[in-house]
Amino acid sequence: MRIQIHGKQLDVGDALRTHVEENLTEAVSKYAERPVEAVVTFSRDRHEFVCDASVHISTGLTSQAKNRATDIYAAFDGCTARMEKQLRRYKRRLKNHHPERNGDALPALDAAYSVLAGGDDEADEPDTLQPIIVAETKTTIRSLSVGEAVMQMEIADAPMLVFRNHKHGGVNVVYRRDDGNIGWIDPRNLPTV
Repeated sequence: MRIQIHGKQLDVGDALRTHVEENLTEAVSKYAERPVEAVVTFSRDRHEFVCDASVHISTGLTSQAKNRATDIYAAFDGCTARMEKQLRRYKRRLKNHHPERNGDALPALDAAYSVLAGGDDEADEPDTLQPIIVAETKTTIRSLSVGEAVMQMEIADAPMLVFRNHKHGGVNVVYRRDDGNIGWIDPRNLPTV
């Protein structure tokens, strides 16, 4: 597994790098057979250290965790514990509900991803309704069941997830609602009124 360790306005010494590499590799290898890449970033917020980590696994799953503590090692250890809990839950759900998947990579579809400039200020109102594109790249849309999509969204700690519905191949969205529940948008599953 390739591990990148960064410090935002903070020097990450060799002892901390060794601690991160050993403990993260051990924690992730318990639940993920083929971890690909991990990124760990340390920063400081007033009197606390913040550790933000993400691990990308060959099945397409990305697990993210964040923790704060007054000691930099404690911040990392708490972050690792959260990530380990997420991966343990993912593996248990996959084992219980999707035994046929067997750790194989999820089918995927490439899609265009564009970042549009925000127009919050009314004084900067454009002459046309065409948005200004700031950046363009490609992203991957995985083929998942609705349950897997919700699990992926929770593990990634993302507010929403776009996916291809495994049953019919259509594009769906799951998102976290303001009331704490999960919303699911499926254009093919229209209710009769």
